[in-house]
Amino acid sequence: MKEFKIIAALTVAILIGFTGCSDDDDPTPTPVPPTMDAIDVSGENKAFEVSITFSEAVYKNTDASGDLDNANFDVTLDGGSALSAYEVTHTAGGTTATIAIELADFSTGSETVTVTPDASIYNAAGTAMSSSQSQSIGLDGTTNETITKNGQITADETWTANNIYLLDRKVVVADGVTLTIEAGTIIKGKPGEETLASALVVARGGKLMAGGTAEKPIIFTAEADNITFGGTVGTNLEKVDNKLWGGLIVLGKAPISAENGDTETNIEGIPPEEGYGLFGGDQADDNSGVISYISIRHGGISIGEGNEINGLTLGGVGTGTSISNVEVYATLDDGIECFGGTVNISNALVFYQGDDGVDLDMNYAGTISDFAVIHGDGVGTDEGLEIDGPEGDTYKDGMFTLTNGVIKRDGTEDGSAADFKSKAQGYINNVTWINYGADLPVKFRTKFVDPGVDCTHKEDAYSHLAIDNPATLVFSDVILDAVKVYDGDKPDPAVCVDELDAANATAASIIEFNGAGATLDVAATFGWTCAGERGEL
Repeated sequence: MKEFKIIAALTVAILIGFTGCSDDDDPTPTPVPPTMDAIDVSGENKAFEVSITFSEAVYKNTDASGDLDNANFDVTLDGGSALSAYEVTHTAGGTTATIAIELADFSTGSETVTVTPDASIYNAAGTAMSSSQSQSIGLDGTTNETITKNGQITADETWTANNIYLLDRKVVVADGVTLTIEAGTIIKGKPGEETLASALVVARGGKLMAGGTAEKPIIFTAEADNITFGGTVGTNLEKVDNKLWGGLIVLGKAPISAENGDTETNIEGIPPEEGYGLFGGDQADDNSGVISYISIRHGGISIGEGNEINGLTLGGVGTGTSISNVEVYATLDDGIECFGGTVNISNALVFYQGDDGVDLDMNYAGTISDFAVIHGDGVGTDEGLEIDGPEGDTYKDGMFTLTNGVIKRDGTEDGSAADFKSKAQGYINNVTWINYGADLPVKFRTKFVDPGVDCTHKEDAYSHLAIDNPATLVFSDVILDAVKVYDGDKPDPAVCVDELDAANATAASIIEFNGAGATLDVAATFGWTCAGERGEL
């Protein structure tokens, strides 16, 4: 038998009127008995408490003594649940009593709880309540269960907040199917690597409707996390605890620039023969659903040889998809990685990632606004940002935008500010880098036509920054400590040294190091997150 504690919620006012009989022959007033004036309920139907307010101080005995107890109330159910117990708390002379209700075998249908105070409840004058007063409280009956999910979801489905969903290996939302996740729902991933890795994958043509709220975010975390029903933060895992499950992967039909001129390809780590890893296409406005107020925690396990799962992976996701208010907390690999696509992302926090905070590949052409990347000791961070441009000769004109962002090194371990490479092209506006210094600069890759013979710069991030006219890699109103142009071919011994030195001087002259920077209030914007609730921002 499962037991479920419920604290019932509702505010009802019951006013009992009394009429006294008096005439000229009998002027003595009728004593006024105490009444139950209101019932206030707080909490949710898995744990609730009924608070009863009386019209005056009340007692169990006629001599104005004694606390009210279980004998002074009757609690009944009508709707299918079984009452296990209830406990009354009251102090003699108090105007409020509380009843903690404990149910067994909670019904999945509607439920009515009726609270009836007994007539033998007295005021200070020793006057009893004239009659018992019943008040019914309607509840939505729900159960609390842990439900294991695996394999393909082939029909529309809703995951509800009263349950915890446990991902056993990869769970795939198939083409043409919608998975809806209610605000406040907790999803946990089991451990296991390679083919046993757990992840939620939204296949191309599938849709995820995951709309949380600041008060009730949707939480993806590890099975090892002790967070439970109705909670928002567990207590046994920390910001350095990662690689405990996989992550969230969403695939769409928006344009990508893959190798060999391909307009679609398979997401890393999912074997092509599985049939659900394909992404890309020609639908810039493709709609993969809604992702809002979700927190993805303690992930980054290997999904295939040499491929760890990012916190949030977006492959060819289009502008029809809404993504806002996202946290990736304590992941081994990248926080958010976009493989092409056009989707816009706002209010995104990456906190303590093991690889890169935000990673853009295959010529992602959307906007990421109001974002923060914070990394520190104990996780082996690589870069704050890692930005690549087109890989092939299709869909190569798109430009990304990163705007109003804070990128912070929170500790002493390495982890450079950013690496712009592989023909990176886009706009970086109002971005502030904090605590990197000259030794961990914002980097720009260049390559030479024939190192040692022809030191002309080939097309790459540096040429987009400094040679294109107009420039196709543009920084404005940024704050950073240093920049560095490096040779992507890494010849040994070094060649084209003079040209590389000149490129470094040029890059430094182009970028205004002390611009306006970001206006983002990180603590206020991300107060709802795990990092925010733990006071780590």
